[in-house]
Amino acid sequence: MSLATVAFTSCSKGEDDNSETISKTTDQGVVINGVKWATRNVATHGVFASKPESTGMFYQWNRKSAWAATGSLTDWNTDVPVGEKWEKAKDPSPAGWRVPTLDEIKSLLDTAKVSSQWITENGMDGRKFTDKETGNSLFLPAAGLRSYDTGQLNGVGFSGRYWCSTPSDGISAYFLDFSSENVDWTGFYYRINGFSIRSVAEE
Repeated sequence: MSLATVAFTSCSKGEDDNSETISKTTDQGVVINGVKWATRNVATHGVFASKPESTGMFYQWNRKSAWAATGSLTDWNTDVPVGEKWEKAKDPSPAGWRVPTLDEIKSLLDTAKVSSQWITENGMDGRKFTDKETGNSLFLPAAGLRSYDTGQLNGVGFSGRYWCSTPSDGISAYFLDFSSENVDWTGFYYRINGFSIRSVAEE
């Protein structure tokens, strides 16, 4: 799938999306197919974004440093993150939450139990996942990504890519990948890419 490149004005690393006030309250979460998901993306380390449709911030795999979801960058890290899993000390999720595993991503894509549709939520395009038994739903904004080589923004409003904690090889890791046309999981993108994080509750 080709991704459209979107240009933005300059914005430094560490700023919240759209300079919104970040909610510091505990996310109550929503259960989809037996897994409790946060209702908002991760923004800065240890803090959720202010709204379900807010993009939050981008993260390279197994790193807790946040990168802005708008603007250009001059200090993008091109070193490959190492590790055999996403380490707890490097997990940017708020307390009580963590980066999901590949199996948890797959549970969200179980079409026998979960439906998925492309929708617009308060002006933001993305995918809505609904538990067929309970009717509980979860919205993931199409925040796009930051490219591994330069940190350039791509696919904003057209695609969503969300990390899971499971590596696929020494330089790549698995993630949720969706657009208006499809949704799936894959593991063929470098860990250096900046993707969104939607946390799940710790057991």
